[in-house]
Amino acid sequence: MQFDGFDWDEGNLAKCRKHGLSPREIEEILSGPITLILPDGRHSGTETRSIAIGRTATGRHAFVAFTIRERDGRLLLRPISARYMHAKEVRRYEQQIARLRD
Repeated sequence: MQFDGFDWDEGNLAKCRKHGLSPREIEEILSGPITLILPDGRHSGTETRSIAIGRTATGRHAFVAFTIRERDGRLLLRPISARYMHAKEVRRYEQQIARLRD
């Protein structure tokens, strides 16, 4: 996915930090090899939202909810919320990925 940067303010910084992920980790996930991006139709009221599943630089799996915004001709990713995946979620996710690869 090609984009020009991130859209941070106190609102989304606080919400993302709430679950223990730093802005740096979230940017790593969204800038690196994202394993999966899914539409988040349940929370896409006024704007289209997506969920990315990826790994931090330390290898922890995480979900990042985000939207794409255009500002001054630049395409920016705005993280909305982020959290680490629970062990059960990681196992289920890895099983599904393995099935897709077979």
